[in-house]
Formats: sequence, structure tokens, C-alpha cells
Amino acid sequence: MEIAILGIDLGKSTFHLCGQDRAGHVLLRRKLSRSQLLPALVQLPPCLIVMEACAGAHYLARKLTEMGHQAKLIAAQYVKPFVKGNKNDFIDAEAICEAARRPTMRFVAIKTLDQQALAVLHRMRDGFVRDRTRCMNQVHGFLLEFGLVVPKGHAGMRQLAVLLDAKKEQLPQRFIHLLERLHAHYVDLSKQIAELERECSRLLAEDEAGKRLLTVPGIGPVTASLMVAQIGNATQYVNGRHMAAALGLVPRQHSTGGRPRLLGISKRGDKNLRRLLVQGARAVLIQREKHHDALNDWVQRVMARRHINVAVVALANKIARIAWAVLAKGTSYEPKLM
Repeated sequence: MEIAILGIDLGKSTFHLCGQDRAGHVLLRRKLSRSQLLPALVQLPPCLIVMEACAGAHYLARKLTEMGHQAKLIAAQYVKPFVKGNKNDFIDAEAICEAARRPTMRFVAIKTLDQQALAVLHRMRDGFVRDRTRCMNQVHGFLLEFGLVVPKGHAGMRQLAVLLDAKKEQLPQRFIHLLERLHAHYVDLSKQIAELERECSRLLAEDEAGKRLLTVPGIGPVTASLMVAQIGNATQYVNGRHMAAALGLVPRQHSTGGRPRLLGISKRGDKNLRRLLVQGARAVLIQREKHHDALNDWVQRVMARRHINVAVVALANKIARIAWAVLAKGTSYEPKLM
């Protein structure tokens, strides 16, 4: 009998395979090294190959598709319930097969090379932003040890050179040199962040979907490019509600006995994209008096009965739904004037 579905438990240097027929009987259990994997899979008849969505999974999925196989990726949390008994790599591969057989299983869209490269750009930028924030906090803490207080954030870093020059007779020379090195590191990080943002805007100008996303209120170049990198054309979602739920912008449920109970937002999906959508929604709320359209009217009604933070998340949910329509239907956002 031929293998109908093949589950692969991915590793850094070793891969564990479990092949099953259409009835679910195990036909193959095999351990392969990285150099052996692709030559072995190219010899198999075309079948469904399933992996967990982790490091290297998108690359392998593209390679397997080129070989004629059907490749699918599953989020790791959906595989875990199907692990039977003690955990090992072959059992994990078998659990991947079992999970993939479920008719209602949700699969992860396979990213293109450009999407992965854009995602790396965003991860680098987020890392630089965290390092810059850490650098500013260090400077403020060190100055406080010597009884000096500067404004928080970038304003304090702009005043640092003037402060050190005014206090050079009262502070140890070694301490001044150390703070100057920290300030130089801060300046270098700021340049790196600005350069990556320019690169992000340049790539977005070449992408049709990204340019359409910029028409949506609350979505700027950074949010638009990250959405293109993480979501793509959004056709893997049935509708905008499903995409908003995948981004964690809907309430978490803990209902039982027929009594619905809604908690805070689920915070699923990409946390950076969710954070950017919430920040964009807050910016729209701040400038709501400048706009007179149906979206602003809806926001005003929500704010009249709910806390402003609830209204912000509700608006972020609405922005995510609009973004789905823009990506999935190939249209631009056009505000409906009141």
C-alpha cells in the first residue's frame, strides 16, 4: 500500500518520519539526517506531507511542493493533544499525521521567500528598538545614581551631551566617558532603526497589497509591511472575523453549562502585529475629531458606552477586518462619509 500522509518531526540535524496509509495504519518509521531528507523524499510517490510550523518548515514546504508533494503546516499547539503516551520524536511525527486527518484542522499558510525576508527585517527592527529602550533606561539609571535627573525617553538623550558638559567638574571623568559610549550606542541604534524603516517603506512602495493597506485608517508603513509578511493575501481566512480572531483581538471564552462567559482578549497570533494594530487604533481615536465618516461615528458610539481601552481594542478589531477585505478582495479602503 502507498503512503497517503507523511508526518515529519523537524529537528536541527535529524528528522523523524511517520508514514500512514488512508486507513491510518503506520507503514513507515524512519530517522534521517538533514543531508538524507530531501533525496529520500524525492523518491516517494506524491503524497500529503505535514509538519509543525517551526524553524525551517516554510523552506521545506516550498521544496516539497516543487517535488510534487502536497505540503501543509500545522501550529504546534494543535498537534499536542494527539500525542499518545510518553513523548518521543516518532510519536510526535505520528501525532502530526493524526492531527492532519481532522476535517476541521486549521493549517498555516506557507510563506514565500519575500515574506520571510520581510519578517526578518521586522524582527531586526524590533530587536534594535528594544536595545535602544534598554540603553535609554541604563543612562537614566546611571545618572540617578549620581543625583542627576533627565526627562524620560528621547528628550533625555538629546539633553545628555549638554548635561555632561555642564557637570564635567562634578562627575568622574571615567563615568562621563562611559555615558558617552552609551550615547554613541544609542545614536547608532537610532540610525539602524531609521534605515530599516526606510527599507520597509521602499519595499512597501513596490508591493501592490501593501500600498492598498496604507489606505486603511490606523495602518502605517510598518504595520502594512508586517501584515504583508505575516498574512500575505489573507485568503486562508474565511472572513475578517476569522483573521481578527487569529490575531487575538477577540474575547477569550470560558463558557460551560450553557452560560456564556467572555474574558479578556485571547492574545493569539503574532503579538507584534496585534500591538501595532492597537497602537494604530489609539492614534485614530486621538484624531477622531478631524474625521467625519461612518467609522468615526461607530467609534463615537462605542466610546459612549464602554471604557476607552475597550474602544481601542474594538477599533483594532475593526481595522483588522477592513485589512482582511483589502487583502482578500484586492480593493482599497474608501471611507463612507456621513
